[in-house]
Formats: sequence, C-alpha cells, structure tokens
Amino acid sequence: MPRAKGGPKTRHRRKKWLKLAKGYRGKRSSCYRIARMQVMKSLMYAYQDRRKKKRTHRQLSILQINAAVRQQGIPYSKFIAALKVLNFQVNRKELAWLAQERPEVFAQLVDQVKSTVKTNQVAEV
Repeated sequence: MPRAKGGPKTRHRRKKWLKLAKGYRGKRSSCYRIARMQVMKSLMYAYQDRRKKKRTHRQLSILQINAAVRQQGIPYSKFIAALKVLNFQVNRKELAWLAQERPEVFAQLVDQVKSTVKTNQVAEV
C-alpha cells in the first residue's frame, strides 16, 4: 500500500495556516512553509504588542494627569503620593479621563489634595 502524504487532515491543517496568512504579500500568502513561519511571527508580534499597548496607554494617562495637575500648581509625584495618603482608589486611566472631560471635578479633587500636601501629611522624599 502506498504511503499517504496529503490526506484530508494534512490538507485541512495546511489550509488553516494559509487562511491565517491571507492578505500577506508574495509567497507569504501562498507557499505553506513560508506562510506558516510568517503567521507564527505575526502572532508573536501581536501577543507582544497587546502588552505594549497597555504600557503606552498608561504612559499617555500619566502625561495627561501631569499636564492637568501642573496647571493647578502641584507636581504629579506629590499629587499621586497625596492620593495614596487619602486612600483614593481611582486608577490613572480614570484620572486622565476626569482631567480631560470633567475639569471642574478634577480641580476640586486637586484642591482637596493640595490641602493634604499643605498640612504635610505627605512624607517628603
């Protein structure tokens, strides 16, 4: 009996990789071996960049908070330290949204934090 090299399972597996490579240029979308390598590399980059996206959004939030807080006359580091003293449980993404969309509420929060800083409840680093 001859050896089966390209049966239904093999064809299904190869079509699965080629389907994932759809839209790639040149042999990367049509040649199985090259397409499979490129898809694996693409999936690796996608995994890494999902984590990088979180990192860059956190940096952007910190920049937005820093700009808004400095307009109120207090540095970012003292603002965050005072929030911890006040046990204020809001993440940086929400603080950045508050600074952008609701500046009057954010200003009230900064005033409350300023009073904490003035009473020296925040330890000097």
